[in-house]
Amino acid sequence: MSEDRKDIHNSDTPELCRSCEARHRGICGALSPDQLITLNRVANRKEFAAGTELVGDSEEIHNYSNVLSGVVKLTKTMIDGREQIVGLQFAPDFLGRPFHKESHVSAEAASNVNLCLFPKTTIERMLNESSNLKQKMLEQTLSELDEAREWMLTLGRKTAGEKVASFVLMIARHIDPEAELDNSKPVSFDLPLTRADMADFLGLTIETVSRQLTKLRKAGVVEIEHNRHFSIPDMERLDRFSGS
Repeated sequence: MSEDRKDIHNSDTPELCRSCEARHRGICGALSPDQLITLNRVANRKEFAAGTELVGDSEEIHNYSNVLSGVVKLTKTMIDGREQIVGLQFAPDFLGRPFHKESHVSAEAASNVNLCLFPKTTIERMLNESSNLKQKMLEQTLSELDEAREWMLTLGRKTAGEKVASFVLMIARHIDPEAELDNSKPVSFDLPLTRADMADFLGLTIETVSRQLTKLRKAGVVEIEHNRHFSIPDMERLDRFSGS
């Protein structure tokens, strides 16, 4: 890293970037204030309601984005119309695959989503110019690869109860990253996916998902209010139920 690299809190950093919820762990944390100013000139924040298609499968790519809040689901569609959720993205994930002309998945807002969008050409030029940005992008890609391998194990070998517990654990850790560092920390969140989306992602029926959530609630592993608000009093206990 160059000696003139300035901290993202520096007064030279654009105000919009200083107040960004995702700036610390996202790709923008690898940029200098000058680069952030350049990106800030062309960036555009937008909110999308749950259910909005953000990118279509095989659609020509014109923009990339950072997820600032909410959850994005990535879906593949088969030739006969059947769909499968193949991934989830959370703040501060980067949405898109640089240097690809077309998207290879469709992206949809699973919950209300706030994105920071920027032109494809700007990001690809910065990637060619910045080794720090390339490194940050590589780190996210490898992290997604690790999660995909872990999820292959979940889908291939775990029981229905372990799958549902693993899903809740994944959501909790992404929504509150401190939970992964401190299993004793209670976590509360609104479940961003519907029961139908959970069933699709886990390869289970909606009835099985509901039944397993009821078992977790009766065992005191999770507390559920109004069907969507989850509280995890003991993350370590949930981890054990997930079979990890």
